[in-house]
Amino acid sequence: MQYLLLIYGSERHWEPQAAGERDKILAEYGAFSKSIAESGHLRGGNELDVTKTAATVRVRDGKRTVTDGPFAETKEQLGGYYLVEARDLEEAIALAARIPSARWGSIEVRPIIPHDIP
Repeated sequence: MQYLLLIYGSERHWEPQAAGERDKILAEYGAFSKSIAESGHLRGGNELDVTKTAATVRVRDGKRTVTDGPFAETKEQLGGYYLVEARDLEEAIALAARIPSARWGSIEVRPIIPHDIP
């Protein structure tokens, strides 16, 4: 079964980090990504750009509106994701707990509902 591991954290967490500390965290992410690729769990994933680069689109009564930034002001922002293959929710949670950002943010684990797409 596939699960999406949604990585949430404060964008402000990165601002005060020294370059060496950021490099250490990025190396941890690299090691984690490599390990789940080698174990066959990894199906995809990406880091997302900061929320100030986002746009939110709504269509109401046929009229499109576009707002700069994310939909809501929150303490944590969606910063990236992994798409993984796991035998069950418990295995997906175990993988999520290994993501470096789980130490200062949160990881939301969501099962994927597959659909046939033409």
